[in-house]
Amino acid sequence: MKPTSLTAAVAPLNLRSCLISLRGGLRFEHYRDGRTASEMAKINSCTKSVLSSLICIAMDKGLLPGPAAGAAGFFPQLRRDMDKRKQEITLEQLLTLSAGFRWTEFGGLNSFPKMTRSPNWVEYVLEQPLADDPGTRMEYNSGVSQLLSAILVQASGMTTARFAEQYLFGPLGITEYQWEADPQGIHTGGFGLKLRPADLLKFGQLYLQQGNWEKTQIISRRRVACSVQPALAAEPPRHGGYGWHWWTDSIPLRSTNGEPAAMDYYYARGYAGQFVYVLPEAQSVVVLTRDSKRGKNNPPPDVFREHIAPLLVSPDGL
Repeated sequence: MKPTSLTAAVAPLNLRSCLISLRGGLRFEHYRDGRTASEMAKINSCTKSVLSSLICIAMDKGLLPGPAAGAAGFFPQLRRDMDKRKQEITLEQLLTLSAGFRWTEFGGLNSFPKMTRSPNWVEYVLEQPLADDPGTRMEYNSGVSQLLSAILVQASGMTTARFAEQYLFGPLGITEYQWEADPQGIHTGGFGLKLRPADLLKFGQLYLQQGNWEKTQIISRRRVACSVQPALAAEPPRHGGYGWHWWTDSIPLRSTNGEPAAMDYYYARGYAGQFVYVLPEAQSVVVLTRDSKRGKNNPPPDVFREHIAPLLVSPDGL
């Protein structure tokens, strides 16, 4: 399948955008209409991966301690909690969503909606009981991402958005964005960022280039490598693994010697179909955005695995 065939395949899917870079060049570009390329749109939980990059930058600059440092150094109330396990929570466990808080993002306890209706989001998250020992299980939790944004504010002395402008958006040439904030003015760590599709592609390309952009090391290679490695198995029913606010997975390959083969990749994932896929072996970045919502009984197609991945792993290529 060549770009013309891919255009025909994605046209009925009502994507806002589909961008594919290959070996540093834009290989495929599709927009739903003439306005989409220049419009900012919500990237939802892809915000988590952007926040991860900011935490890595802050660690590189010595503004934050390493990943093994305790979260209680930023939130003393954790030391006063009746559950002494909260004192053990580390920055890395926040990044891997394995802090152990009892949390159901959208169903059951509805922790995410309750957090957004509370007067102090950070306090709400810190007060939640633990369901697991820290570091033992990944539980999807946008509240933990809010803690990381609050930690970055404490460490840097500036807002999360201002830190991004200075150390990430500015160097990448990202000049337009919008970012929501909580009642205390802390920018949302788990959602709420708006970017243009081309700027999402730049973000993915930065990671493909191991943190380097135009001969400047924005994020150290070591932090990039740590952040995109699977630390824990993803929370069912999701498959693959989870790193530092990045998802990880692999694509099966056709074996030439009878042994199982696969190509690893990692990706940012946002509600309603926002994705940034990074495939180091294929030297490719894929951005998909959409704004249509479908119910559980009518899920959107897996555009990446059904239409794009087969091209990237094919000997004929894209």
